[in-house]
Amino acid sequence: MQRQWRRTAMSLMIIAALALGGCSTGGNSNKEAATQGSGEELTVSKDGFPIVQEPVKLKMFTRIAPVNGPFKDMPVFQDYEKLSNVQMEFIEAPTDGFAEKKNLLFASNELPDIMYRSNITPLEAVRYGSGGQLIPLENLIEEYAPNLKKLMEEYPEIRASMTTPEGHIYTIPGIVTLDAARTDKRWINTAWLEKLNLKVPETLDELYEALVAFRDQDPNGNGQQDEIPLTARTGLPIVVAMSGSFGLDQQFGYNININDDKVEIWMGSERNKELLMFLNKLYAENLLDHEVFSHTEAQYLAKQGSGNTGIFFDQTNNNFLPISDQYTGIAPFEGPHGDRLQSQGAPVPRDQGAFAITSVNKYPEVSMRWIDYFYSDEGSTLLRFGREGEHYELVDGIPTYKPEFSTAETQPKLTPYAGGGAPHLISEYVGSYINPPQVQEAQDTLTPFMPKIRYAAPMFDEATAQKVNTLRNDIDKYYEEQSTKFIAGALSFDKWEEFQSTLKKMNIEELQQIYQDAYDKMAK
Repeated sequence: MQRQWRRTAMSLMIIAALALGGCSTGGNSNKEAATQGSGEELTVSKDGFPIVQEPVKLKMFTRIAPVNGPFKDMPVFQDYEKLSNVQMEFIEAPTDGFAEKKNLLFASNELPDIMYRSNITPLEAVRYGSGGQLIPLENLIEEYAPNLKKLMEEYPEIRASMTTPEGHIYTIPGIVTLDAARTDKRWINTAWLEKLNLKVPETLDELYEALVAFRDQDPNGNGQQDEIPLTARTGLPIVVAMSGSFGLDQQFGYNININDDKVEIWMGSERNKELLMFLNKLYAENLLDHEVFSHTEAQYLAKQGSGNTGIFFDQTNNNFLPISDQYTGIAPFEGPHGDRLQSQGAPVPRDQGAFAITSVNKYPEVSMRWIDYFYSDEGSTLLRFGREGEHYELVDGIPTYKPEFSTAETQPKLTPYAGGGAPHLISEYVGSYINPPQVQEAQDTLTPFMPKIRYAAPMFDEATAQKVNTLRNDIDKYYEEQSTKFIAGALSFDKWEEFQSTLKKMNIEELQQIYQDAYDKMAK
């Protein structure tokens, strides 16, 4: 698709800012005065650039990933300082130990102006917000964040994910409107299907037949029975990947269905028993990788790139690019009750707690205007790709890295996007690096089976959040241990009623009611 206006608009803004310095680009017809700490008034533009006529300095605390270079050297921040007239001092903390450093800032009350890419949890947002260390953002969003406000109107689940029970917003997430960036695709080895004269499986029965053929008919042609019919990431992601075929969803980032406004935690349900029994059958017959509960992430990715795996799950094709023509993305499998749901995926508000403004910030209006730019296609293009002509070019109207900047070594030095968690918009327009044609085609097979709304984890008050954490620590550990045993055959399904009874003793019904209450408040 052609979006020449995006290129023109962004180029004009940056060029004008670089050439004129403190002069306005003409977007200052609507202004509001913000008061500086010294008592003098600072005029903040509600639209256009620069945001302020006189430079404003802010301190930003941020996580820096191992792959990143210094933020001050990134083109996005260099160019945006000239465009906005807002100067950032970066306080960088590495990923390892970041949570401890973040907690120390709040404990010592030695706060920066902005928390960026900081993964502030819902519990932390409520605690530090109600304690006065983070400021409410809802009025600032209304007045100074037109891009974010528009997204919140288009996707109501964004506001629901950010709003506390008291009605305040203390943090802003990363927002992903690109479906392909929120789902793991189902990749199948079509080279093997063709060799064995098999069609793409549509149902669980057809899946089973294909996996048996992969195991027994030597599709890699080496005369050995060394093929891996089906694999997944370590632990229970295989349960999540297959749950939709049994009508089991993943709402609120948990094992939850929402039907007719009723919340059900389905861990002890008969449908889940059927799912675990199916996976046990695959495991017992060597159709499911026996290392699925033990292999490392690196080993799993190596299996993707080996060409010796029949079916696996991943968001992109990055890990098997050299043999990508061997694989095709396929739709969910229809289960025994006619269910065909794509339950594996993240919500639109994906990276929670990515941005917040602290109580020491003298320029909250400036800060909100500053971050809002990155929730537009123009701003997210700058953040993700750098400078047009130097780091990227438009291909069919879509920003695309130049080859020398698309490597795992160069890309993370350009942008805080690499390493995850940056507060910005990931849309179709800026998704070329993570969403090449093969990945989008794989997504297109899933889209008809995705839920209309994927709810993010709700915001609880602090007391309720503590209760949820206590309940889930026990329930989740027990569920994972027992499910692993059921699948691997170490625990007989004769023990299912005992399993259900133990979940009840762990107060799973109380946990379900807490989620029900949260949903009821969101649905009002």
